[in-house]
Amino acid sequence: MAKQFFANVKSVLSGDTLVLTSQNNPNSERTFSLAFVTGPHLRREGDEPFAFQSREYLRGLIVGKPVQCTIQYTIPNSGREYGFAQLKDGTQLPDELVKAGWIKVREDAGRKEESEEVLQRLETLRSLEAQAKSEAKGLWAGVGGVIDVQNDLSSLDINEWKGKTVDGVVERVLSGDRCLVRLKLSEKKQLQVMSLVAGIRTPATERVNQFGQTQPAEEFGVDARQYVEQRLLQRDVKVEIVGVSPQGQLIASLLHPRGSIAEFLLADGLARCNDFHSTMLGSKMAPLRAAEKKAQIGKLRLHKDHVAKAEGGSASDMIVSKIMGADAIFVRTKNGDEKRINLSSVRGPRAGEPSEAPFRDEAKEYLRKKLIGKHVKVSVDGEKPASEGFEARDVATVTEKGKNINLQLVQDGWCSVVRHRKDDTDRAPNYDELLAAQEEAQEKKKGMWSGKASKARTYVDVSASVQKAKIQASTLSRQKKVPAIVDFCKAGSRFTILVPRENIKFTMVLAGVRAPRAPGPRQEKGEPFGQEALDLANRRCNQRDCEIDVHDIDKVGGFIGDLYINRENFAKVLVEEGLAEVHRYSAEKAGNANELIAAEQRAKEGRKGKWHDWDPSQDVEDGEDESAAVENSADSGPMDKKPADYREVVVSNIDSNGKLKIQEIGKGTSALEIMMNEFRRFHLDSKNSKPLANPPKAGEYVSAKFSADDQWYRARVRSNDRANKVAEVVYVDYGNTEMIPWAKLRPLDQPQFTTQKLKAQAIDAALSFIQLPTATDYFREAIDFITESTDGRSLVASFDFVDTKEGLSYITLFDEKASGSFADSINKEVVANGYAMVPKKLKAWERGRASEEVLKKLREVESQAKADRNGMWQYGDITED
Repeated sequence: MAKQFFANVKSVLSGDTLVLTSQNNPNSERTFSLAFVTGPHLRREGDEPFAFQSREYLRGLIVGKPVQCTIQYTIPNSGREYGFAQLKDGTQLPDELVKAGWIKVREDAGRKEESEEVLQRLETLRSLEAQAKSEAKGLWAGVGGVIDVQNDLSSLDINEWKGKTVDGVVERVLSGDRCLVRLKLSEKKQLQVMSLVAGIRTPATERVNQFGQTQPAEEFGVDARQYVEQRLLQRDVKVEIVGVSPQGQLIASLLHPRGSIAEFLLADGLARCNDFHSTMLGSKMAPLRAAEKKAQIGKLRLHKDHVAKAEGGSASDMIVSKIMGADAIFVRTKNGDEKRINLSSVRGPRAGEPSEAPFRDEAKEYLRKKLIGKHVKVSVDGEKPASEGFEARDVATVTEKGKNINLQLVQDGWCSVVRHRKDDTDRAPNYDELLAAQEEAQEKKKGMWSGKASKARTYVDVSASVQKAKIQASTLSRQKKVPAIVDFCKAGSRFTILVPRENIKFTMVLAGVRAPRAPGPRQEKGEPFGQEALDLANRRCNQRDCEIDVHDIDKVGGFIGDLYINRENFAKVLVEEGLAEVHRYSAEKAGNANELIAAEQRAKEGRKGKWHDWDPSQDVEDGEDESAAVENSADSGPMDKKPADYREVVVSNIDSNGKLKIQEIGKGTSALEIMMNEFRRFHLDSKNSKPLANPPKAGEYVSAKFSADDQWYRARVRSNDRANKVAEVVYVDYGNTEMIPWAKLRPLDQPQFTTQKLKAQAIDAALSFIQLPTATDYFREAIDFITESTDGRSLVASFDFVDTKEGLSYITLFDEKASGSFADSINKEVVANGYAMVPKKLKAWERGRASEEVLKKLREVESQAKADRNGMWQYGDITED
């Protein structure tokens, strides 16, 4: 009696041959051929006509189903078993295939057969074959059975097919992430190639290396392969073509009706995400990461030893205090503690890489300009272990005003993305976005991918010799507010300064103050409060953009001058905090004695720093001596002489009537700068974009959008054009005016921005003792001359008289470095160039004894201007008319 057994159909080799697996042991396989029939075969060198169609018909009937097999005979040499098969629904094989015309009955079938049952079965098969022939079914159609099957990926134009989805059949599974796939490109054209499953990497199965040695399967490698075989082998799938690997293999997503096989493998812990496919998949990588994370949380299979990080990690607001390189910074916490942070998943140009090293300085400068001194949010993603003498440190994602700095560095080509180990989870949460940004930066040849580094900037140390220092100081002392960078803080009042436009660096000592000596690097003991002064300098100045005024040099080549951070004199800051004292002689020589002495007095009264045990009585005795000296000197001068009132100012606007708008430099302008930063952030928020509830009224304070730069400023309505819905506004902190549509006005009712919180900073002023011409052309030239003399310059104003009734200050303007005598004033220069005259009718305050000497000199200057035919005097003395 014929032997029978039950099995599951794993795959179909051709229309007449099956691969079966044991129902009790899926790893046990056997090949079973249908008896007395033959079908066309699939071959690598080319399929026989109708081979694919024949195989597909049988595959659709039987793959993945249980069958009952009856063995009719076995070939002795090969051990191949031949017989009949029956499905659960009663379908008989090979009968069904013969009936459909996809296989033929062998001509020699049954010649040696003696069994009546078998012979009867053969008669049935021949009858079915004859019927299929007569109906021209399957093979008997005669034409159309040839399919062009290519086995080389080079025959496919990958750019044409990239991103497209085609029907396919998984022919073989080598490992969980590697399959032989037949792509049905068209009805008559197919491509059968090895394909990598996009986005994942599974453990390897057993394989033979190039030396002929057998390498055992990795843990879970066989499980991953079987997982895919059970679900995809010889199943219809959708193949989404993603790209080609560097080794020339197709990369594609395999989709069965329930979804992507990659996601299922990841979710069950049988695969890890493949970072190298991230840029090809783009946004489709996100669900794969989510599936992997799910397996990690459940500690499934490959992730059984996974240590989960705290959800969200630690995040906090900090201030960037120092830039170490393009990928490393120092930040200061709210407690004042400083710590080093490495940016997650990114790496700056490496010194050991010839193609990257030339870009190191540029990359560091890029990050310095973006972050130094800024408030940032630091989200810790993991820890970098200690190595090569370095301590362990956090790796983090840094954001500034909502912008991801790690990402911006990669986007602009100043950092590359770190390729993490497959089990390294201490990475940026937007790792795939970083990889995509790097690919885009490389394509656009940005930053270090450009291949052309800027010429390395080298700074000449002019403090190295006194001779060099003298030459450079003579140049810098003629310039005001020179842009520079604080490269290093040596002590509270001693710095290394870089001047990029001159390509020089030097040591700078603050003029007018003396700060206590800081402890040295070799454990040298410092003076009390020396460390505190250095700490303040590091917090406020280190690596910051600054402006400098150079006055002189010391005997060892150090430059003496003023250092301005955000337009504030840092010497004054040191003194106000009680961390430096005023050196009166050098302060008076530098011209900032009054400001520094006032700051020192405030520090004493606040008992700050070194003045914590200040005794006011000692200062009173000193003050009495000084008062006596002043009284003695006063005896020799006129009794009605007004005390000098000098203030640092900038001219922010000149009205069409010749009146000036000035700002006093000091706490007001510092507070204005802080407030304006908050003001702009406030108006960037779309929640604060509500318009005025009613038409604006004259005198009303509003927020106005200045047409020149599209920024918001505090303003006051002067007049209204209701017909055209336009208002004339004056910007109260700068003094300029313009006509502006109502749509660009917003309410100024926020307590933090009102003029009660910070008064309007623009002060109305007029130049003392002079009268501008009335003729239109000369008046315009006078305004242009005054504008040129004052624009963008820090000046000193002598407040000669303040008319509280008119709200107008009469001032004499001097350049910051001028001596302060009237001979050096801008007022005098206006008269000397013929753009103003001495008024015939003097105001009451101008007629005092204090003004006599000034008026006398001015008239002399005016007479000389007339003689030289300058300005409005070019055609003679116009006052004679």
